[in-house]
Amino acid sequence: MIAGVIGAVTGFASSFVLVIAGLTAVGASDAQAASGLFALCLATGVLCIVLPLVTRVPISFAWSTPGAALLVAAGATTDDFHAAAGAFLVCAALIVGAGLWPWFGRLITRIPVPLASAMLAGILFPICLAPITAVVEQPAIAVPMVLVWLLLARLAPRWAVPAAMLVAVVGIAIIAGPAVVGADVVAPRLEFVPPAFDPLVIVSLGVPLFIVTMAGQNVPGFAVLQTFGYRAAPGPVLVSSGAASAAAAIAGGHAVNLAAITAAIMAGPEAHPDRARRWIATFSSGVCYLLLGFGAGLAAAVVRASPSIIIIAVAGLALIGAFVQAVTTSLAAPPHRVPAAATLLVTASGVAVAGIGSAFWGLLVGGVFMLWLRPRTPADSTAGSASGPAKDASKSDD
Repeated sequence: MIAGVIGAVTGFASSFVLVIAGLTAVGASDAQAASGLFALCLATGVLCIVLPLVTRVPISFAWSTPGAALLVAAGATTDDFHAAAGAFLVCAALIVGAGLWPWFGRLITRIPVPLASAMLAGILFPICLAPITAVVEQPAIAVPMVLVWLLLARLAPRWAVPAAMLVAVVGIAIIAGPAVVGADVVAPRLEFVPPAFDPLVIVSLGVPLFIVTMAGQNVPGFAVLQTFGYRAAPGPVLVSSGAASAAAAIAGGHAVNLAAITAAIMAGPEAHPDRARRWIATFSSGVCYLLLGFGAGLAAAVVRASPSIIIIAVAGLALIGAFVQAVTTSLAAPPHRVPAAATLLVTASGVAVAGIGSAFWGLLVGGVFMLWLRPRTPADSTAGSASGPAKDASKSDD
């Protein structure tokens, strides 16, 4: 039970600021952002309670952290939160489709890993730069925050980001004063967000959200379970998380998926020596998420009172590990390094062409580079060698 509480608190504290910042970036009001965070907590909590209870497997869920980072990057694409909610619903439908039709899920997982990782790295890159900017612009809060993170990254890595967040909250509270607690949005409530289906927003936000959620969370989540000897049927898991994502979307939440990092806390031997009893950890994490959801309004109020660079800086500290992993994976295979670099650079640029965001264009450009620069096959080499002598012969005739 303690492992579940640690997993939930760590997952919430390390990335709730990124969720609020992402929802705000695509046009959510303070109340809508709080509603979105509340809906994600409720959806995550219900999934973490029901599926482990039924399967007796420590299947744990979380909101899509890479997806939240994508929202921050997509802020230049749209500021219409109703259109963003429509994109969230499309992403949820695609997740359900991946669960109902295995061939569709396999098709998504066949997106070249270097390109998917490079796209994620490009999304995370501007966010991971924020701690540097914050140290210059807001040193009173950012310097202690970074120092605490650095100290605990050495001594207690699991608590480094939550501790940095606590330092930031204390600094924000000192600056903002009691106005934070007295904000109207402190009381959590769900707000219905009527979705609007804008094709450009769906292409630039909904589809990339689905890809990073699958590649950055669901696929690693299944891998973590397999690492600890558990097998979970992908179909029910994806359909359940997609349905929960759809329910959260109409209240402003972006996506729910399998947990990856915090899953190791609850599925590993630290939770319990007996593998058959570790599902209790994920069950208790679900209860904890439900309780944490009632703090969504206060969390949104703290974020609203903070300088925006501090919020992004905390998210940047939380995502440095994911950024390093994404860069390492994208550049692991030498033949694919140039396409991966092109994907990363285009995505990180933040450009929007024809109203479509940089994540889509980064993936497209990387795919074109990969096709054009693919290693030559033996047949190509044979053809080249056959044409060489003929060309030389024509020169000698001249």
